[in-house]
Amino acid sequence: MSLLVHTFVYDADGGRDFLEDPEHGKALAGFESTRTRLWGSAAIRALGSRFFPQLGGGDLYVERDEIDEFLTECEAIRPHLDNLAKQGGYQADYVTQRFDNVVAAALRAKAVGGGIVVW
Repeated sequence: MSLLVHTFVYDADGGRDFLEDPEHGKALAGFESTRTRLWGSAAIRALGSRFFPQLGGGDLYVERDEIDEFLTECEAIRPHLDNLAKQGGYQADYVTQRFDNVVAAALRAKAVGGGIVVW
């Protein structure tokens, strides 16, 4: 199975409306194994990540009022992607592509006042 990232906005009743998925695999956030071996790993926790490690035990929801903080965290993690890939047993370009998909979803969410879910 694969982890996917989706952007959502809230409807008038407070429910989540998911936006159209981007084409060509741009919604992929990793394999199911990346929950623990990458995004929920001790290595990413050691970098001070508070959002990504949530994937180690469940889905990650980043609400609209957390998007800026999440994007700041992403920029702090970006320089360490090669090392995180190596420690998790993944190719660096695989990790970078999945990470970029998550960041792109967060940027789309910010533009429309929404949030993201990785599941």
